[in-house]
Amino acid sequence: MMILLFNLLGTQKKGETEIIFSEFMDRLNAGEVEEVTMKGSVIIGQLKDAKKFKTYAAEYPELVRTLREKNVKITVKPEEQNPWYWNLFFSYGPIILLIVLWVMFMRQMQTGGNKALSFGKAKAKMVSEKAVKVTFADVAGIEEAKAEVQEIIDFLKEPQKFQKLGGKIPKGVLLVGEPGTGKTLLARAIAGEAGVP
Repeated sequence: MMILLFNLLGTQKKGETEIIFSEFMDRLNAGEVEEVTMKGSVIIGQLKDAKKFKTYAAEYPELVRTLREKNVKITVKPEEQNPWYWNLFFSYGPIILLIVLWVMFMRQMQTGGNKALSFGKAKAKMVSEKAVKVTFADVAGIEEAKAEVQEIIDFLKEPQKFQKLGGKIPKGVLLVGEPGTGKTLLARAIAGEAGVP
């Protein structure tokens, strides 16, 4: 879309009126054409009333002779061609862009799949030993919950043991309960028992 817009804006200059070839020939025969510039099949010209026009001509061998008979100033220029690298860019650019997007998408998919195995490999800083730690001794009255999360603590302490057996840690643990029942304290106790921040 942008390429088409660029070409349209780049090829037509301000003030040029596009006319059909038969109208151009009628005006030429009437003596209204002052000068023309020919670029391949494109004819850009100016009428005697200073209006500019543009038309396209097919193979017409007698055109130059007719222009000379009517005393029209003739300029012939070579057709403007895009440099070779533009042609290469517009030909292969979209394909290369699709390949780059595909590679980025595949890398994203691969790293997303490996995140489950890198659970115990977080680059977290160890909290100093002197920091206040919460352990299960600080949590009272929920022995069943302590037993349920013991496996998570074991995994956090020795993740290699579980990974060798093909075990995968879940992305998180959902602690459910009313406000004030000790969910946050239990989570801190899990981290304290496992020795992780």
